[in-house]
Amino acid sequence: MRIDYDEMTRTLAALTEDETDTIALMATMACELHHADDRFDWTGFYRNVGHDTLKIGPYQGGHGCLVIPFARGVCGAAARTGQVQLVADVHAFTDHIACAASTRSEIVLPVWDAGGALLGVLDIDSDRPDAFDRADADGLAALLAQTFAR
Repeated sequence: MRIDYDEMTRTLAALTEDETDTIALMATMACELHHADDRFDWTGFYRNVGHDTLKIGPYQGGHGCLVIPFARGVCGAAARTGQVQLVADVHAFTDHIACAASTRSEIVLPVWDAGGALLGVLDIDSDRPDAFDRADADGLAALLAQTFAR
C-alpha cells in the first residue's frame, strides 16, 4: 500500500479543521501518515525546543532518539538547512544517527508555522533501501504546509 497524497490532503483537512494545538496536529498527522503506507516504518516529529536542539514529539513505530542536536544526523541537517533530506541509504549518510537498526532509508522535512518559524522536522524512516522519492517530498511538504502554516 502506497500513500495517496490527494486523499491524505482531504483526510487531514477534515481531521484538523479548526485545531491550533501543534502537538495535537503532529499526533494526528503522524498516525494518519504511518498507517497510509507500508514503506513507513517509523513516522514522527522532532520538535524544535530552542538552543539548536530537537526533542522527540508525537510518533508511530518503535522508540526514537530523545534528543537530536541540529549539528548531527539527517534530522539535524533538515533543521539546520531548512531543506528536505532524502536519504536513499542511511549507511552512506555521514553522521547518520541510528535510532533504530532496521532503518535503511529516510526522508526528513522541516516543519514551518505560518510566520516562517521552524516548529521541528517530520522524520519518516523505512526498513527498505531507497524507499522515498521527489513525489514523496512534494506530497509531504504540501501536507505540512496545509496543516502547520495556515
